[in-house]
Amino acid sequence: MSEIHQTAIIDPSASIHDSVKIGPYSVIGPDVVIAEKCQLNSHVVLKGPTNIGPGNKFFSFCVIGEDTPDLKYKGEKSGLKIGQNNTFREFCKVHRGTEIDLGYTKIGDNNLIMPGVMVAHDCVIGDGNILVDNSALAGHVELGDHVTLGGYTLVHQFCKLGSYSFTGLASHITMDVPAFTRVAGTPTKQAGLNAVGLERKGFTKEEIVNLKKAYKIFFREGLKVEEAIEKIHIECKLDDKIKIFIDSVQHSSRGVLR
Repeated sequence: MSEIHQTAIIDPSASIHDSVKIGPYSVIGPDVVIAEKCQLNSHVVLKGPTNIGPGNKFFSFCVIGEDTPDLKYKGEKSGLKIGQNNTFREFCKVHRGTEIDLGYTKIGDNNLIMPGVMVAHDCVIGDGNILVDNSALAGHVELGDHVTLGGYTLVHQFCKLGSYSFTGLASHITMDVPAFTRVAGTPTKQAGLNAVGLERKGFTKEEIVNLKKAYKIFFREGLKVEEAIEKIHIECKLDDKIKIFIDSVQHSSRGVLR
């Protein structure tokens, strides 16, 4: 049987696996599905429709699956999809989607969402990301995999941050950040390849050198985007990592932060 504290309030329509633990004064609303081995500490609020995969941990006072405050939202049915083994720390909040875009917000696997973080409507977050305290994603933001957002990072709506990118403390992101790159400062601008992060993730020296070469071609030689990509194809080894970098540039919708 589930370990559910007697003070928890659970809507009858919620579906909760027998292995789930729910702490004091937590509230589970209608149409919430919670898979096995999830853990809710005290004072957690989950609202639906929300589908939560296995092994997620929710710390006190986080609010997950709330209606978006977006003024375009008129109460239509929308959802939140959460993968497995994510950690939601104190006072973070995640909103459901809107009908005008995806209709749902989506969070992948193995993400760490630290205290005070906001994930707004229709965001899509990949796997293995770290969102440090009080960072905020406006609506329609996309994060790849293994992205690190420094504390107090603010991301403008519709921006995309490519996999393995990194933002410094209090960065203001108003354009897309390519994969593997690091941005910082006020105003926020490119600060080099995220080499330390790549080393920690097990990238080889050869892969990092190859990415540095592509970075210099794209950001340091004053070329147009198409010219830089063409030169990267000629001068760099076109391994999977370079292809991810090129893809993050070519699929930019707001323009690349250069």
